[in-house]
Formats: sequence, C-alpha cells, structure tokens
Amino acid sequence: MRPVTLDEIVGQAHLLGEGRPLSRLMATRSPHSMIFWGPPGTGKTTLARLVARACDARFEALSAVFAGVKDIRQVVETARQTRAATGRPTVLFLDEVHRFNKSQQDTFLPFVEDGTLVFIGATTENPSFEVNAALLSRARVYVLKPIEPTALVTLLERALADPGRGLGADRPEVDEGVLKVFAEAADGDARRALNLLEIAADLAVPVPPGRRITLETALDVVAGGQRRFDKRGEQFYDQISALHKSVRGSDPDAALYWLCRMLDGGCDPSYLARRILRMAVEDIGNADPRGLTLALEAWQAYDRLGSPEGELALAQAVVFLACAAKSNAVYAAYGSAMEDVRSHGTLEVPLHLRNAPTRLMKDLGYGKGYRYAHDEPEAFAPGQTYFPDAMGSRIYYHPVPRGLEIRIGEALERLRRRDTDKSD
Repeated sequence: MRPVTLDEIVGQAHLLGEGRPLSRLMATRSPHSMIFWGPPGTGKTTLARLVARACDARFEALSAVFAGVKDIRQVVETARQTRAATGRPTVLFLDEVHRFNKSQQDTFLPFVEDGTLVFIGATTENPSFEVNAALLSRARVYVLKPIEPTALVTLLERALADPGRGLGADRPEVDEGVLKVFAEAADGDARRALNLLEIAADLAVPVPPGRRITLETALDVVAGGQRRFDKRGEQFYDQISALHKSVRGSDPDAALYWLCRMLDGGCDPSYLARRILRMAVEDIGNADPRGLTLALEAWQAYDRLGSPEGELALAQAVVFLACAAKSNAVYAAYGSAMEDVRSHGTLEVPLHLRNAPTRLMKDLGYGKGYRYAHDEPEAFAPGQTYFPDAMGSRIYYHPVPRGLEIRIGEALERLRRRDTDKSD
C-alpha cells in the first residue's frame, strides 16, 4: 500500500497541499538536497521516491544501519556514469541518517556540493544534534508530522478495498469502530496501522459466507501496544521537558498527564524519580522544603514497591510539587556563587575564619577576632564578615515572597539591618 502518487499520500498537508513546498518542488522538477525528519511511518521513504520520480532522477536507497563508506563510493561512481550517459541526476536516499558518524557523513558531502548527488536523508532524530553542520547547511529540513487518526482510517479503508495491493478479494467484513481502533492505536504511524489490519485479517472470525473482523478481535490485536516514545531521542526530551514545565507552572493535571505519557511509553520510573527530585530542588526549594522530602520518599517508595504500585508514589510527588509554592532562589543563588568562585580564583580564607588547632597557628593569627555566634544575642554576630577579604560581602540568596521563604526573607532582612547598624 505504499503510495505511488501524491494523491495516495494521507497526511502531511503542510508539505503537500496546493502551493506548499514539496508540491512546488515536484511541479518545477528541480530537486534539492533535503532531510525528512519525523516519527516512523509518516512517509519519509515514500516522499523521497516520489521526489526522485517527479524530477526524473535515478533513485538509490541505502540504510545507514547497514551501509558504509564503500557503499557510498559505489553510488557516487554509478551516479557519475549515469550523468555522463543520460544527463539524469541521482537521488541518494539515506534512511536513518543519524546512524552515520561524522566521518561517514563527510564522505558524500563533496558530491552533494558538486551536484553529483541530490541527497535526501530520513531521520527520527533532531537533525540539529545528529547531522553534521556542513551537511545540514546544504539541505533543507522538512518536518513530517504524525498522521491524524481520520487520515489513517481513510488509508485502512483503501487497504480493505484495493484488489491489487490491499486485501481486495480476500477482504473480510469489518465491524463498526474497528478501523478507528486501529487508527488510534497506530499513534500516527501508517505502517503500524496497516500491520494491525493485516494481523486482524488473519484472525478474522468465520461468519458465512465470509469472514469478519470483530471489535473484540481488534481490541485483542491492539492490546498492550504503547504510544510513540523513544527512550533516548527527541520525544523523550520533549516529554520530560513538558513534565518539568507543568510542575513549575503549577498545573498538577498537565503534570500527571505527562508523567503517565512517559510511564505508558516505557520510561524507566527510576529516571522519572530522579528528575522529580531535581524539580523539588530547582523549582520548589525553600518555599516548601517538604517537596524535597516527599520526592525522596516517593523514590524510596517506588524502590520498595516496584511496578506498578510504586508509580502511584511518583504521581503523589508530582501533584504535590505542582501545587506547592515555588522558588528558584537557591538555584539562582548557587549559580551566582559558582560564577564568583570561577571568576575570582583561589582567594585566601580570612584569618579570623581559620581553625587554630596548634600553638603556631594561634601565633600566626589564625582564628583571631572570630566571634562565636552562639555567644551573641539571637546567635548572630553583627558586623562579622565571612567572605574572602578581597571580595567583600555578596548577596546571592534572594528569598521569594512565597511559602516558607516569606519568613526566611523577613529573618534575613532583620539580621542584615543589624549588620548595617553595627558597621555604622
């Protein structure tokens, strides 16, 4: 059921609609190097073939999983011979281009540059991270989107009816709602949708005079399928970013949704527990220190309970953190302090802050002038400094007017006023 014309393609209207980029390219028959970036089953290979056909170019397909430098050189040599004999360009389609390392990508770069090859790469990973900058600058990136369920239903209806490429004469009857079940379970992947239909057709129930795919059969076929998720790729980082930002934005419902999306997709709950702990430190902080405790306990609860019960502890922590008062004051203060450490070098510890366990150290002035805070009113020694002499005092920590940090801010302000009064 691979489309052989543009009219047979479902989805990708943003690229193939009237006046859209790929439609214009095929109409003008002037190919250029490009990269198709999108999830599996969205038509990357099909579009590459159709571009080559529309431009009357010779089509060579390689997979970066199996191909090497030797294969690229063979394609280049054939492309040169073809151009010399017929004048036709050659389209090199490289599937899974992100699997090629830098040196492998560099191999065909000169031939893209001199026009020997029109390069079309396909990848499920973000080209910004996986494709050489030199190659990326010579290719236009087209983003393919997951195919909508309504479009997948149309594709499945064609597969049922097509006598040559689809089920055709062997077509079973289909209960109402079956194709919708397959379309939703496919999660934007046309190949997966067709595979589900094919499996269901093999399991169709005999109902004289023919066979029938029942709704019960369809549900059995899709049972256990997981939504699209890549544990190391773009989807992974997009979803953890969405979870973190939902917690930071105080939306417990959205935070729960993204947590469940990742768990459903097969993300390691221990990884999520670590990231939830990071959220408690970075975004809740001292506005509600219980967040750190709860995040740690949720991690421990998951380790003791295991799956699936332990996931509920992670959900509890996520909801609490999303609802808690927010502060990144410690996070910002840590960054400012670290910047000073790196920019000021190894400054000496002031003598009055040094320990003096020996007589020699005492004679050298170690600890001289230090005031023990617990001997002072409110356990505070006004006027005493704790920074290196060459730096002077700094204020990194600025409590926010939320949660417990309201009280912390008030206490610090009072102590700083006493410091100022003492210096005056």
